[in-house]
Amino acid sequence: MNHSGHTHQAQDKGQQAVLPPHAQPKIDIYNHVLPLAYLELLKQRYKDAGMVKRLSSARILWDMEARVDMLKQWPELQQIISLSNPPPEVLCGPEESPAVARLANDGLAEICRKYPRQFPGFVAALPMNNVPAALVEMDRAIETLAACGVEVKTNINGRPLDDPEFFPVFERAASHHKVPIWMHPIRPATFSDYVTEAKSRYEIWQVMGWPYETTAAMSRMVFSGLFDRLPNLKIITHHCGGMIPFFAGRAETLWAQLGSRTTDEDYSGVLKGLSKPLIEYFKMFYGDTVLNGSAAALRCGLDFFGPDHVVFASDCPFDPEGGPMFIREGMRSIDDLDLSEEVRRKIYFDNARRLLNLELGCNEVSPR
Repeated sequence: MNHSGHTHQAQDKGQQAVLPPHAQPKIDIYNHVLPLAYLELLKQRYKDAGMVKRLSSARILWDMEARVDMLKQWPELQQIISLSNPPPEVLCGPEESPAVARLANDGLAEICRKYPRQFPGFVAALPMNNVPAALVEMDRAIETLAACGVEVKTNINGRPLDDPEFFPVFERAASHHKVPIWMHPIRPATFSDYVTEAKSRYEIWQVMGWPYETTAAMSRMVFSGLFDRLPNLKIITHHCGGMIPFFAGRAETLWAQLGSRTTDEDYSGVLKGLSKPLIEYFKMFYGDTVLNGSAAALRCGLDFFGPDHVVFASDCPFDPEGGPMFIREGMRSIDDLDLSEEVRRKIYFDNARRLLNLELGCNEVSPR
């Protein structure tokens, strides 16, 4: 059920689960699937053989019966599903990407219709290399398919998200549909860590490169004044805001001297043009709990964003066990922090429900 009044009706009443006594309902707001039709398309189109290998071998990514069977061990958990990398704009050019996005969103919506208890909502993919078509697909996905929001990558084929061409996408989501935007990092192996090398080695491009990608995208959004232009903008960052929580002190003190190291651009008016202290903009983002089981990292993220801006997520199924590990360890990392029941409920359930404008529980999906 989303803000526009759409609901996914259960096809099988037997899917309804009875929660254990006093179980805390949980919404996994950031995890990934590949509808089978999209998987077949990327096998044909995606030039990154390593990622094709990775995605094809992750069975719970595309075998929804296996996914549902795995989720039986957590009857209190529901997943808001989103499309795994690669996005439509990576698979094909601007003429074909709108049809690819429609294929993806139709597949995601069908999964929600087939398994409404486990997957009560999805995040729409957009053809971001064709902004007019992206707006059309956003409208269709939200108004017709009941998408909970939309997803963008941290860059669009190497272009920053604060490029004016992409502003209408943020505006339509924030001001017209009033839905959140999921921001997922993307950075290929060809993005070298050293100028003397042609590619990133040891998968540094993904393990450490993706948190940096998130940090860079957040920073560009803040400095471009995007939050002042769109005060209702809600962006969910993967991996709990990347590097920002850990380096918040560095960001605040060194960016207070913005321009002191630069001679080829004039930054003297940037901070003056913002309506609030710089670090406060970064706290306007939402951080998910995808820190791969590290309670210490989660404590850092929670201290930075605050309990109202942290949401439970798993990054399922990209863990060494093929699905359950990140869910299990993510829950453990929250439990290890010895939080109050109020804060636990916010992280696991209430913040996501508020963000998505949902009345969402494990046994029903109903209007607010």
